[in-house]
Amino acid sequence: MFVLMLLISIVFALVPLAGIVWIFVAGSITTVDGMFMSLILLTLSGVFLLNVLLELRDRGLSPMPHKSKAPPAAKESVRGTAGE
Repeated sequence: MFVLMLLISIVFALVPLAGIVWIFVAGSITTVDGMFMSLILLTLSGVFLLNVLLELRDRGLSPMPHKSKAPPAAKESVRGTAGE
């Protein structure tokens, strides 16, 4: 199931990139519609690629460093010398 979800996310990330290539090939990148469509498609692609990267990181399959949470250091009590 994990592999299928990753493949679907990768496909959904690459299809918008193909749409951007089509906008460039058609020559409509200089129009307002072309620019906004490119931004929307880049956002869609980025969301799905981020999903893939986070899934791979959580499973330990990504070269991205995974920051582990270190236990908090014990606080030392500070006592004043006054009154002792």
